[in-house]
Amino acid sequence: MARAQFSAETSGGGAFVRQPNRFTGRVTADSTSPPGGGPDEQDRWPLEAGRYRLIWCRACPWAHRARIVRGLLGLDDAISLGTVDPIRDERGWAFALDPDGFDPVLGVSFLSEAYLATDPDYTGRVTVPALVDTLTSRVVTNDYPQLTLDFSTQWRSLHRAGAPDLYPVELRPEMDALMAEIHTDVNNGVYRCGFATSQEAYDEAFGALFARLDALSERLTGQRYLMGDAITEADVRLFTTLVRFDAAYHGHFKCNRNKLTEMPVLWAYARDLFQTQGFGETVDFDHIKRHYYGTHREINPTGIVPLGPDESGWRTPHGRG
Repeated sequence: MARAQFSAETSGGGAFVRQPNRFTGRVTADSTSPPGGGPDEQDRWPLEAGRYRLIWCRACPWAHRARIVRGLLGLDDAISLGTVDPIRDERGWAFALDPDGFDPVLGVSFLSEAYLATDPDYTGRVTVPALVDTLTSRVVTNDYPQLTLDFSTQWRSLHRAGAPDLYPVELRPEMDALMAEIHTDVNNGVYRCGFATSQEAYDEAFGALFARLDALSERLTGQRYLMGDAITEADVRLFTTLVRFDAAYHGHFKCNRNKLTEMPVLWAYARDLFQTQGFGETVDFDHIKRHYYGTHREINPTGIVPLGPDESGWRTPHGRG
């Protein structure tokens, strides 16, 4: 069996099994804690503009969705943003992009410092996004699926005027089911392909990935977005995988039945979103490629970062809507 990129997250059968999210606190409108207080008995932190800091990496699709949702809802002033370097070594995500290598608000060099300040016994992989309390430098949450839903629901009083409803109440049952399928087969599916250490695990993940992409393509043939005529959280979650597909997943993760550019409906859909305010300007293909090809040494031992693919196609007319 091949050597695993993350041995602690690889099953005996060679399948990648993503670690659970360690920190699951929530910032909520109904927290019983006073302003400046810590979490209440239900692990709910008080909603306060300017108190929390979102740590993300431009390369990471899970963090990218939080960055997009924060911007679409107009929470930029309410939640500050810290950006880690795309190159991650054994010490984890570093604030190497900031002057002197320190996050200017948290005063730490590595995100792991905030993790260990919250749980000194934590031994898992440090992940982004992470929402950090600037008063205590404790991690509130790294639970990326719940984080963006809370931005839409719990932070509503701080949304910009005219902000989109990314999680409409009437669509939630169907959306939740769809997003679960997308997560399993696509968002995490590309990693299940790339981090598989057995042929059987890879084959299963590859089949599920492209079967789901085919189903999504069929769904999008008759409608502009996944839930109809308006952008929702589901579109954000699919976009952050699609925008990395040809640059990283097709080659690096062996997701090579087709390139995104060879799937006409999904390619047009992805370009439509890319050209929508709040999406394309948050994409950094240089960071994406340097992270994937430069940090997964079990998959790409040379660390060579490819020069392609050509990015200009993302700005060509999409013909949708």
